Formats: sequence, structure tokens, C-alpha cells
Amino acid sequence: MTDLTNIRAKGEQNGNISLVDHTKQVLAATEKIANYLNLSPEEKKIARLGAILHDIGKANPIFQERLERKKEAHEDPYRHELGSLFFLPLIDKKCWPQLIEMIVAHHRSIKEDVRRQGILDLEDDYFDIDEKHLGEWESWSRDALAVLGEFDIPIHEITRDEAKAAFAEAVKYCRSRKLGWSFWKGLTISADHFASSLNELTFGALKNTFQIPDLSFYQSEERQNDLYPLSLVSTDSPRKHTLVTAPTGAGKTDFLLRRCKARVFYTLPFQASINAMYERFKDEIDDDRIDIRLLHAASRLTVEKGKIEERALQDKVGASIKVLTPYQLASVAFGTKGYEAILVDVKGCDVILDEIHTYTKYSRAIVLKVIEVLKHFDCRLHIGTATMPSKLKERILDLLGREDVYEVTLNPEQLNTFNRHVVHKLQEGDDRLEIVKEGIHNGEKLLVVLNQVSRAQQFYESLEENFSDVPRMLIHSRYRRKDRAELERRLKEDFDKGSGPCIVVSTQVVEVSLDISFDRMITEAAPLDALIQRFGRVNRKRTKENIGTLKPIHILAPPDEEKEALPYEIEFIKKSFDVLPDGKVFPEKNAQNLLDEVYKELDEKSIDLMSAFTDGGYKIRELTHRARSVLLDAMEIETASCITQRDWDTYKVSSADIRTNFEIPVSYKSIAFKKLEKEPKVGNRPYIVPDIAYDDDLGLLLSEAVPANYKTFEIF
Repeated sequence: MTDLTNIRAKGEQNGNISLVDHTKQVLAATEKIANYLNLSPEEKKIARLGAILHDIGKANPIFQERLERKKEAHEDPYRHELGSLFFLPLIDKKCWPQLIEMIVAHHRSIKEDVRRQGILDLEDDYFDIDEKHLGEWESWSRDALAVLGEFDIPIHEITRDEAKAAFAEAVKYCRSRKLGWSFWKGLTISADHFASSLNELTFGALKNTFQIPDLSFYQSEERQNDLYPLSLVSTDSPRKHTLVTAPTGAGKTDFLLRRCKARVFYTLPFQASINAMYERFKDEIDDDRIDIRLLHAASRLTVEKGKIEERALQDKVGASIKVLTPYQLASVAFGTKGYEAILVDVKGCDVILDEIHTYTKYSRAIVLKVIEVLKHFDCRLHIGTATMPSKLKERILDLLGREDVYEVTLNPEQLNTFNRHVVHKLQEGDDRLEIVKEGIHNGEKLLVVLNQVSRAQQFYESLEENFSDVPRMLIHSRYRRKDRAELERRLKEDFDKGSGPCIVVSTQVVEVSLDISFDRMITEAAPLDALIQRFGRVNRKRTKENIGTLKPIHILAPPDEEKEALPYEIEFIKKSFDVLPDGKVFPEKNAQNLLDEVYKELDEKSIDLMSAFTDGGYKIRELTHRARSVLLDAMEIETASCITQRDWDTYKVSSADIRTNFEIPVSYKSIAFKKLEKEPKVGNRPYIVPDIAYDDDLGLLLSEAVPANYKTFEIF
């Protein structure tokens, strides 16, 4: 009799889970998702069968033998999901289409897989599936059937010819796929990802999934205050979607949450603002049944003091509230890996797009495409912004349907109470350090914002000579993630809440939804909507006593070179600088007119050429996905990781949670052509930078990240 505990789904490094136990865990997750989605009894039956069959190919001794060692370069692939297809003859053939979709592509695209290991890639490359996957079929199929026998599936012997015929049927089905997306693939990815991360903790973690959050806290009378005019505006409108335009500090967050009726996806542009919003939700919603999560590259690190399942859950389906970036939702527009699972999770939910960024033609187009997709999948969209050009607003209203949008703005009298800043334009030769000295002499908290990390680092170093006794810090995106988390903590606890003068030098990572308040700002010129967001970090906290108080904003003149303007477009930086007042109050009631002077046109052509979703449907083939998004690469979003040479030994032997601590995010373009060593198989496959290229105060020094600076060591 077969000892089923010896047939494993995962090896020692991943929990040493038996195939029976893993299947039970995936089945539990699948059934929870199916119940949430109100699938029909017949659909639930199919979902259950797919969960049971999806990994049964792991019973093959080839897979079992490879669990505890790395695949050799010369070895042929063994794709366990393709081995699972051999067991379709156990099931009524009318269920095969959905089962094939659940099984065949839950790890790989069926065609043009990045490693050419999809079912059609292998077929087209004349890979001998019979020899490499059927193998000793008569022997290992008995083990697989014994596993399946644990799940009340009627089992019988399957001949080699029957198995081959089933596989051929699956190939035929895959070749027939048209344009579109597969719900069944998304269901399996969602359940498998959930169970694979939590293992035996799966059953407990599922209890609080898919709960509609109780947001009554934001409806309470205690939240109403005339300092926050939106708190006094009714959210009782039958219209499905929401568009709110108001300055920072007007109460947009509460208003948007009051409009929500289902599970909530809350998007913000930057990691620091996501972390702050996550902590805010955890503080304000006192209900252990509500599953609040955040999703960004270091989300596990942010909740590292939580329980194991809390850390593992952050990117899984079923959160009551999930805080993330719009670009993480953008997968549904570009059809990149896992987009089907996001659709399964987000369908029918409330999605808040808070302070969406529109600084480039790409970002504006992405926002519109994400809105188009989410509306198609029956989401309720709630958009809050202080900075939206009229052209973009009009297009959003067209996409959502004007009759379905509850649009809210403040009147001119209310906007006048948000006049908080006097703008001073600086020209070349104006001494920024003298402005800093003046602020420190006055006991002020100063914020200096530079558009590029290297310039922020240089300016921070220049402070040492004159301000060595003044509390100061530098914060940007290119720190080890554990160092960045500590910087965010210090920013909120030591600098915002502390007393006395201080200096914070930053990039745009501080722009949005960080509840910090400075007395003076020096900033490089940027697109007007970015500048208005930065203004919101100065004189932010409203009281009846300080309404009408004005604080200075000093804006450096635009650069002359396009490369100096990055990550922005120099055209919009110059237009923005030109329309701003000089030596005068920035008038909130005129912000819309100024934005419209800067952004007179709206270009969507670039996104339509690269999007996977057009005219109400997907234009990529079912059961496939795109390996990467050309458009996101063009935006230079931080899609690569680095680790230092001194951290490499620890990184390569650590768990995923620990590895995250040491990773330094960076744009692929900035690092890929430096000819650095790259860890090809571990974690996020980081580039390895010389130790001299990382400073605890300054972060990653890209100019020092060159092979000549390596200490002698071997990567492999």
C-alpha cells in the first residue's frame, strides 16, 4: 500500500508538504472563493474537481526526485501541471474545458511562455511529452490515483493510450483558444497562491477572508467637523461611482470610504503613503474579523511583527481592505502574469483611486485604462484628487458614464480657506543654503524635495558643513527595504512629531497621503499636479486658529536638459513653472484653471497600442499572459532589485521574508547595463552591487555600482 505522506507537493525548503495536504489546502481556498463569487452548484463542482486535479502530476517520480535539488542545465523540463492532464479521463468529458483551463496554465502561459515551457511551446518545439512526462506511467499513475482516492473521486485505472488521448485533447483545446481571459485559470492561481504560501495555516487564514468591512467609524458624528468640509457633505447618492476634487486636508479619505459598500481596494502612488494608510486603517477599524492588508514590494516587512499568516497574506485574495498602488492593479490592463487572479479578487468591489498621478502621458493613459477595465468588471470606482486636469476629468466621466458619477467639489469660499502657501520662484544662482539657514534660524521644519535620487543625495551631503548640529534625514526609494522602513518610522515619529528645527531631504516619495506637516519647502520644479501634492506637506494641519496662516514654498527654476527633468517631461515642468505666481499666495480656487493651462491635451494612443484590454474585451489569447509590460518599463518604475555584496551570503540562504529586508529597489534601465553580477535563481534575482555602492545614510550610490569596485568573491 502506498504511503501517501511520501508523495510530496513541496520539498524541505518550502515546508515539506505532502501532495494530499497541499491539495486539501488548495481545495479549501477554492471552495471559499467559489462561495464568495456565488458560483452555481455545477460550477462549484467543477471548481472542486479542478482544485483536486491541478497538481496531481506531482506524483510523478521525476518531480519527486527533483524536489530536493536544483535542476541541471542540461535536463529537460518536467511540468507537473501537464502531467495532471493525463487524469482527465476520470471526469465526465463535459467538464474538461473548464478543468483544462484550471490545470494547464496556473503556472505558465500556454504559448510564448518566457521559458518556452507552456504546453503549446513544448509541442511546437517537438518536445516528447510521452517520453518525458508519461514515463513509467503504469507505476506512478497508481500513486496518483491513491492520492485522488482521498477526495471522493471515483477512480479507475487509466491506460497509457487514454492518458495520451486526454493530453492530445487538451492540446487541441488550447490551440482553439480565442482572445479573452480565463476565469477558471484565475480561480486556480488565486487558490494555489493562497494555499502555497500558508500551507497548514490556510484553514485558519480563510476564516476572515472575503468579509465586507464595517466602515461605520467614518460615518460617525465625531468625524464631522467644519474644518474638513467634505465631512459635512452627504454621501447618500444612488449613483454608482464617485469623483471628488478638493485640496489636501479637506476630508477626501473619509468621504470616499463613506461611499463604499463592499470590499475595498484603496490605491495610493507611493510606498510610504501606502504604509501610512495601512497603519491608519489598523488604528481606526477595531475589528479582528476584518482582514486589512497592504501590497507593495516590502509589504511583508511592514507587518514583520505580525503573525506568520499576516505576513504571508498581504498579496493574497480575499482582503476586506487592501491598500496598494495603481500600477499593481495595472496588470489587468496589460495582461501581465497573474492578471486573471486580480480580476477574480477585485470583481464587484469598491476601488478607491486616491491622488492618482497624471504627470506623464503614460501615467494619464494608464489611469484611464485601469478605470475602463475595472468598470467592465462591475467595480464601483471612487476617485479623489486635489489635482486633475479638466481633460482627464472629462474623459473619466465619459468612461464611467456621467449619469452614474456622484461628482463633488468645494465652492470658491471653501477653497479660499485652504490658501496656505506663498510661492517664491528661484532662479539660477539663488542660494538654497541661505534659505535653509533662514528657516533653521526661525526654528522651522524644512522639507527639500529633489526629483532625482542622485541630486537628493548630493544636496543632503552639502548640509553637513553648515548644519551638522541640526536633526536631518534623507529619504528616497533606493534604500535597503529594512532601512527604508526605519526611515519612514523616523519621518513620522522623530521629525513630524518632534519639536524644534529639522531638515528632511527627499524625492517625490513624500508627496501623497503622508500626514506630515512642515513649515517651509524648497523644491525642484515639477509638473503642476506633482507640485500641488508637495505643497500639501507644508502647513498641512488645520485648526481654527491657523486658517489664513501662510507658509513659504521656494521653487527652483526648470532644467534645460531633458535628462535633468526625468522622471518628468520637461515640457510640463516648464509650463508649470510659468503659470505659478511669484511672491504671491497660491490660490486654491484657481488651481483647476492653472492645471488646465498646463495640460491642454490628452493622449491615449500610447496606451491603446500596448494595452491588453480594448473595446470592452481582452485582445490577448485566453490562457496566455504577457511576460512584462513595455509601457511600465518605459515609465522606469522600480522593477529590479539589488543587494550588496556583504548581504549576498545571507540573502541566498534566507527565507523570502528575510530576503526582502536586504533588497534595494531600482529601475531596470538604471542597473541592467552596468555589467554587474546577477543572482540567477534566488529570490527576486537581484543584481549584486559592490559594498562601496551602498551608504547607510545616502542609500544606493549608482555611480559606484560598477564591477571594478567588487571585492573578490564568487557568485555561484
